[in-house]
Amino acid sequence: MTSTAFISRRQALQHSLLLPLVAGVSSAAASADPTAADRSATVLVAYFTRTGNTRLIATQIARALDATLFQIAPAAAYPEDYEAQVAQAEDERQRGYEPPLQATVPDLSSYETVFLGFPIWGMTAPSVIRSFLSQHDLSGKTLVPFITHGGYGLGSSLAVVAERAPGARLIDGFSKQCDQERETLREVTEWLASVEIGR
Repeated sequence: MTSTAFISRRQALQHSLLLPLVAGVSSAAASADPTAADRSATVLVAYFTRTGNTRLIATQIARALDATLFQIAPAAAYPEDYEAQVAQAEDERQRGYEPPLQATVPDLSSYETVFLGFPIWGMTAPSVIRSFLSQHDLSGKTLVPFITHGGYGLGSSLAVVAERAPGARLIDGFSKQCDQERETLREVTEWLASVEIGR
């Protein structure tokens, strides 16, 4: 992929798809309170990312709303190797394991709205998101999900969020299909089979 194509995809994501969500939240806040700009610090954007797709959306939301950005990360990083990461994620999901977090949000009570971003893993939210929701009481807060996936949809992720944050006001969020790593790996494997090196 050329850098020009990459930039175009980023621009399309940032301007065409994400801005309606951000604009809707911004205008709702402004109509409720004329000093909404002064209250932007009460918005938190918390996200978990592995490939950077979710980070791209998170940083755009934070920039547009002048919000606080917080990266959710497990205390022990997931494997860099895709297949090893998939195996670990599936094991965690089946065991109901919630990995310890590298850090928690300081002074969570000061935030009124939380944007929560993550990729879909195994047709649901990653275990680290379950950990985040278990360790942070979002009661009374507005919770806005933004989710990336590889083409199979949201699975049970929203049900997980609703179950783990029962006291929050969950509103419609944003979802985006992004690069599917498994498909990319399959295509590369097929291509390598046709490459003749030193034969």
